[in-house]
Amino acid sequence: MAFAEVLIKGILWVVTFLWDFLTLPFFYIYQQPWKKTRDFKEPKAQAVSHEGGITYRSITPISAMHIELEQKKIDTMDKVFQYAVKRNGSKRCLGSREVIDEEDEMQSNGKVFKKYVLGDYLWKTYNEVDRLSVCFSKGLRELGLEPKGKIAVLAETRAEWLISAMAAFRQCITMVTLYATLGEDAIVHGLNETEVDYVLTSHDQLPKFKNVLKHCPKVKTIIYMEDPLNKTDTSGYREDVEILAFCDVIARGSRSGKGTHEPAADDIAIIMYTSGSTGAPKGVLLSHRNISIAMMAFSDALGPVYPDDIYLGYLPLAHVLELMCEAICFLSGIPIGYSSALTMIDSSSKIKRGCKGDASVLRPTIMASVPLVLDRIYKGIQEKMNAGGGVAKAVFEFFYQYKMKWYYRGYQTPLTNRLIFKPVRRVVGGKVRLLASGGAPLAPDVHEFVRTSLCLPLLQGYGLTETAACATISLCSDMSTGRVGAPLGCCDIRLVNWDEGNYTVNDKPYPRGEILIGGDNVALGYYKMSESSNQDFFEEDGRRWFRSGDIGEMQKDGVLKIIDRKKDLVKLQFGEYVSLGKVEAELKTCPIVENICIYGDPSKTFCVALIVPNPKYIQTVADKLGRSGLSFEMLCNDPEIEQAVLKEIQSHGAKCRLQKFEIPGAVKLCIEVWSPDMGLVTAAFKLKRKNIQDRYQGDINRMYAS
Repeated sequence: MAFAEVLIKGILWVVTFLWDFLTLPFFYIYQQPWKKTRDFKEPKAQAVSHEGGITYRSITPISAMHIELEQKKIDTMDKVFQYAVKRNGSKRCLGSREVIDEEDEMQSNGKVFKKYVLGDYLWKTYNEVDRLSVCFSKGLRELGLEPKGKIAVLAETRAEWLISAMAAFRQCITMVTLYATLGEDAIVHGLNETEVDYVLTSHDQLPKFKNVLKHCPKVKTIIYMEDPLNKTDTSGYREDVEILAFCDVIARGSRSGKGTHEPAADDIAIIMYTSGSTGAPKGVLLSHRNISIAMMAFSDALGPVYPDDIYLGYLPLAHVLELMCEAICFLSGIPIGYSSALTMIDSSSKIKRGCKGDASVLRPTIMASVPLVLDRIYKGIQEKMNAGGGVAKAVFEFFYQYKMKWYYRGYQTPLTNRLIFKPVRRVVGGKVRLLASGGAPLAPDVHEFVRTSLCLPLLQGYGLTETAACATISLCSDMSTGRVGAPLGCCDIRLVNWDEGNYTVNDKPYPRGEILIGGDNVALGYYKMSESSNQDFFEEDGRRWFRSGDIGEMQKDGVLKIIDRKKDLVKLQFGEYVSLGKVEAELKTCPIVENICIYGDPSKTFCVALIVPNPKYIQTVADKLGRSGLSFEMLCNDPEIEQAVLKEIQSHGAKCRLQKFEIPGAVKLCIEVWSPDMGLVTAAFKLKRKNIQDRYQGDINRMYAS
């Protein structure tokens, strides 16, 4: 460490010591830190049965909204939305950014990119959204879509998506959700399996159907959501398919005399396709009861709602996590402002130089995220700190450690937050007070860093499409990392022995085993897959249960920790078990890693890694080795670069406290960026291990041979 950095840290230590000495009595009385540490340690769940494993149930109180929804017997999504409209009427509801123009912008490398010129957010009230959904629902009926029918949705997250869902629920029409990032083969599979006649898509997604329709004879009508700037070309599609604009369907509905058809609680609201990480996507049958019960449970975890609360919606609505987040915001009266990865922050790829990103304009207070996004935030902040020079980095690291020290004692550090971390918070608008993560395991280092540098509670949750996103969620008082919270009020969590992995409910110090989830939020099964449904779902004493395949450990305060997954566990030659997902989650935090897949051969003594490297960092490695001027492809195929990356990975793995046998013994640098179109990751960007193994089998053999 340079002398200047040591001197700076020494001065800061003296200054902060004096500050703490003078202000600690005031902060002790004002912040009452003992309450936070007490709440953290208090039990959140208790064992209620030891039959067939150990079953745990939440002991945290339910919210006033939950009680009111139960009293009013609101058990369908139609009732949920009508209740929300009645409750919030003239309040702001759904907001979309005004797109003023699209201009060419010259980049430093001479290339020209299209960039948006964006205005402010334009809002629709609850009453306006309600009117649009009624008109769209009647418009669907005018087109011949009857109650108990199905409509597929393939579109980016936007206001029209949620409006169309409300419309479908009003008419007891089932939504079939497909990811906008799906390739054509997966789209064809979903449309043909569900035999839909009607499809809702967007201006950007519509061209996919020129080829898709050749393989989907049942599709007769396509409705597209319009682009704010460009006219949609509807020529060149199958001649017998009617193609209509979203606003045209609303216009038809506004003139219609059709009524609405109220669904029953056990009617299918959504056929939601899973991401398909271990095979073809499965259509999960979610009833109105499943989703409405899950929403009540999420209202318990949300906590108090404030007048200035705003939610930033950008994750795929075809994913159960985003759908539940937006639905609970809609119910709670929290305005939802829409965004996308292309426009979210000031440096996003579609934001014109000098314009602000969506987060800077909207300034949300509540956000949901997934580990992939949080990994990028973590690496982005680290990159800026490293680029700021030794002194700036030393100052940041000092106050980061300073803040963590007081955090774990139950204190907040408002002055440090304002002086040091305020610029970091501006990445997400500067006002976010609550951030939730789900969809995949979040590395503890990333969890702690994002929570500390963004100055907010980062709630980690656990749930699956098959359980309407519900299972567990951490509370704001949880000061730990690497855990996913206590059971939500709508379901029980049961651990059962998994002998193959040597996990039992009698393990010490904490019970371990496969996680089973039971409650009214558990789906009715898989669409047209009775064998898989019978294997993964079962009934017991009138309660429906789902076998998750995940391995959990229930700690003494009733909080769950995910420690493994049955399909991700590999036993090496000397008997050591390697959790592939756990190792990947830790190594993804290494700056040089853009994506990674760990492979373990049971006949070998070590595992290997397939790595998609970050182009900027791989160039830095090359510069240190005197390999400047080589193309990205040449760098990835250079044995010396490969060995340098391996050393970096092994060093990072040791810092993350991975066991020696968990750290890869060889790496392959992959030139391609893994995408859903390639079939190597799902639409939710989860790894398709078998596909990756098949594609790189030759490289895997080479790594083991070396």
